[in-house]
Amino acid sequence: DTLPHQPLFIVGNELFDAVPIRQFVHVGAGWRERMVGLDDADNLHFFAGAGSVDPALLPSGAADAPQGAIAEVAPARAALMSAIAERIAGRGGAGLFIDYGHLEPGIGDTLQALRRHDHEDVLANPGEADLTAHVDFAALAATVRAHGLDAELTTQGEFLLGMGLLERAGSLGADADDGARQAISDAVERLAGSDAMGELFKVMKVLPAAKTG
Repeated sequence: DTLPHQPLFIVGNELFDAVPIRQFVHVGAGWRERMVGLDDADNLHFFAGAGSVDPALLPSGAADAPQGAIAEVAPARAALMSAIAERIAGRGGAGLFIDYGHLEPGIGDTLQALRRHDHEDVLANPGEADLTAHVDFAALAATVRAHGLDAELTTQGEFLLGMGLLERAGSLGADADDGARQAISDAVERLAGSDAMGELFKVMKVLPAAKTG
């Protein structure tokens, strides 16, 4: 809101995975919000709260999900994406967002805690670990398109290869020794490999709608 009212060119790397989510757990005949409270030993513990949700607001597959299944929704992400899209739609510009996530909506618990470069229990050290959750890129794309913009989705691997990753690696390695070439090769595999960040991370491009006619 404090930026000048000019075209907005925005790049977000691991932006939306840090925006809070809400979780719902399938209990009995419906879905109840997953809350945090204290157990008998005064330790933090997840439990099913009293709040319920219309299954129509949950990702596809919720109707057939088993007992105990967890669904995630992210109204705060939608609000942030809507604000960005509104600015681009009104003033011009473009957006590029790279994040943990999935291209199709689904059911599952993706909330995780990272501390000292390692995974740990989400409730183990509150305030000391980075909390993240995978981004539903299909939901973000729907928000973008509702503002009359185009949203293009792909994997990080496909995006980087399309941007010339292999050509850049070849240029860097042309005059390098064997050790440096191996390091470059390992970096390419880590960034774009299907078993590494290439599939885990997704990319969304936000552009003004293409004019026809």
